[in-house]
Amino acid sequence: QVHLVESGGGLVQAGGSLRLSCAASENIFRFNTMGWYRQAPGKQRELVATITWGSTNYSDSVKGRFTISRDNAKNTVYLQMNSLKPEDTAVYYCNVLRYIPRESSWGQGTQVTVSP
Repeated sequence: QVHLVESGGGLVQAGGSLRLSCAASENIFRFNTMGWYRQAPGKQRELVATITWGSTNYSDSVKGRFTISRDNAKNTVYLQMNSLKPEDTAVYYCNVLRYIPRESSWGQGTQVTVSP
């Protein structure tokens, strides 16, 4: 099973930027979809953004502020987060998904805290 390690989280003021990275332990070429999810205290995990080869999808709450990308050569997926808001505070998780055969893995998460 592929091992995912997220990095790039931290504390930032509202309006600032962070770039999250998710490095995979092996080639990600076989994964159809890679995504970022987040979970705030007391809330369910929610989708932030996904990328399926060249097609991207964003939640309404981050559309226009966040950008997801993948670099198959580096086995890495990124999440560029701009114009951060306090409500973006959460643990951010990376996920990879292969459709056939079904295969899915999660990273351990990275904390993002946005101060007012």
